[in-house]
Amino acid sequence: MKRYLPLILVAYFIGCLLLILVLARQWQDTGQAPEQPIAFSHPIHAGNLGLECTYCHQTVARSPQATVPPVSLCMECHKNAAIDRPEVQKLRGFWERQEPIHWQRVYQLPWHAVFNHKRHIKAGVDCSFCHGELKAQARVRQVRSLMMGWCVSCHRSRNAPTDCWTCHK
Repeated sequence: MKRYLPLILVAYFIGCLLLILVLARQWQDTGQAPEQPIAFSHPIHAGNLGLECTYCHQTVARSPQATVPPVSLCMECHKNAAIDRPEVQKLRGFWERQEPIHWQRVYQLPWHAVFNHKRHIKAGVDCSFCHGELKAQARVRQVRSLMMGWCVSCHRSRNAPTDCWTCHK
């Protein structure tokens, strides 16, 4: 047994180190706020104008992904509204060039985890529970770690399934 003790300690040390690296990566992601091609303002649209999340993210109640709106939806208002503002002028440029806007992803789950927006919306989970109060975020940032423990504790508090296959496919 004494002969294997150094090997066991080295394996334990390497395991702890790997765990710390994985957790550090997860913690690092919380708070990220990537620069977007257009500085879209949730405080104006969701706050001042009172638009519901589902006005722009129209597929959230019927699709696994929330998706971002097409430029055409933005242009329903911005053909006439706030056309002198620089960010709206950028938007209009995308529209005129018939180019999609390549938004930068803010939330990214690991490859082995599956999240379905539709199920959470149908269960009555408010968008702000995971995404924070977007009405106050000048720039969208990740406010939750989305680590497994956080998700499992939410599922337990709501009596939602905690079976592994619920989120891991």
